[in-house]
Amino acid sequence: MTGASGESADPRLGLTVTHRRYVPYSHAHYGGNLVDGAYLLGLFGDVATEVLIRTDGDEGLFASYSDVQFRAPVLAGDVVEVTATITRVGRRSRELSFTALVVCRAEPARGPSAAAMLAEPIVAVTATGTVVAPPAA
Repeated sequence: MTGASGESADPRLGLTVTHRRYVPYSHAHYGGNLVDGAYLLGLFGDVATEVLIRTDGDEGLFASYSDVQFRAPVLAGDVVEVTATITRVGRRSRELSFTALVVCRAEPARGPSAAAMLAEPIVAVTATGTVVAPPAA
């Protein structure tokens, strides 16, 4: 695949890494078992680390977010699916698109340990960020 300038598309573009994690009740930070947004940003950091390990053989560093949108609450007892996709590759920088989906949710009205898979995942957080790989050796 080549771009308009005749350059080959970087094979790292579009690489996607996904993690799933149960959100324990110990992470509830606000009333109603609401989890703070920083928890999800930490998960974005984890998935970004795996992206850089796969593409650059190093954990690299998270440089910045250019956009973060908190779209729906994340609650203790949820299972979240966090995805990072490479959208741009620079010499050392990689721009990533992030999504956090709630895929399971606790159902305390049915019982203290009841939960269910959601028929439609809930988009909880989206973001765009930049990570930086170390100089090639």
